[in-house]
Amino acid sequence: MAQLNAQQSPGEIVVTINSQERSLPAEMNLTQLIEVLKLEPRYLAIELNGQVISRKLHATTRLTEGDVLEVVTLVGGG
Repeated sequence: MAQLNAQQSPGEIVVTINSQERSLPAEMNLTQLIEVLKLEPRYLAIELNGQVISRKLHATTRLTEGDVLEVVTLVGGG
């Protein structure tokens, strides 16, 4: 049985997002993560454990304990 860390409650997982640990509900997918982070899905890229995940796979890609994500948002300008 996996041990809970100090930031974690039962039913949660700990992932690293942009170098910061964060507790999230187990069973969360990338679409739900984008909603929790209040990001615009059209203007971002997500790398999960070193692999860029296509937008069409966000809803079916579930997060698991220890995942490492980099979330990059696009900013317009000139």
